[in-house]
Amino acid sequence: MTDKPKNETRPRALVTGAAGGLGREVALQLARRGAAVAITDINEAGIAETAQLVRAEGAEAEAIVSDFTREGAPEAAVEKVVTRWGGIDILINNAGYGAIEPFLESTFACWTRTMALNVTALAMACKAAGRVMRDQRSGRIVNITSPGSRMALPDYTAYTASKAGVDSITRALAVALAPYGVLVNSLAPGMMDTDMQRSTEVELARINGRDDLQAFLDERTRRIPLGRRAEIGEVAKAVVWLALDAPAYMTAERLNMSGGLDKD
Repeated sequence: MTDKPKNETRPRALVTGAAGGLGREVALQLARRGAAVAITDINEAGIAETAQLVRAEGAEAEAIVSDFTREGAPEAAVEKVVTRWGGIDILINNAGYGAIEPFLESTFACWTRTMALNVTALAMACKAAGRVMRDQRSGRIVNITSPGSRMALPDYTAYTASKAGVDSITRALAVALAPYGVLVNSLAPGMMDTDMQRSTEVELARINGRDDLQAFLDERTRRIPLGRRAEIGEVAKAVVWLALDAPAYMTAERLNMSGGLDKD
């Protein structure tokens, strides 16, 4: 980590989209590293469970049930962290939404929801945490992007376009906060067996007329040069590395973790 205020020795983190999947695993790994962890999601039951798991690791937890697509919600979540712990050292923007729609049949509702959560809410969380980190002259922000941001995926365009937006925000914020010692990076994980990944692949198989789902999934997995899908735990480990261990000279970086599927 970059230097933190002298009266605060533990990292103070906020992880979005932490009711399950990657967000939950990141929160747990941060807890094991001694961080105080605030978690937020729209899923109240999932957030309560994650908070219980974080506390079982011996860490303090702040559970925030929030719809980040509502105006002011991301800023309010950051303020809760600052109020409880006196500042914020880590922001992990993991919350995301994606839906399968053929581009020529895409809907206003899908595009609006996708951009509201994946782009606007992320930007507002970055702004709010970035202001605190600027004044602290320390902190790290990690945004979860996708290999899809650089691919032509006509059945998933709202999502991939939103992740291209995440890439752009990451670069711009990294430059804006660099004079204050705040690092901003992103991670692009490949295929993981999360609820979101599974639901999108079921729908993708349907619209492509593929009745044998397992054969379809196996076919997609074979496209990955490493020959397997990413494990949630190993992706979370990379996120935590960016948040705690990456060199202090590393900023504006898009860390590719797709098993070779996306090639820089």
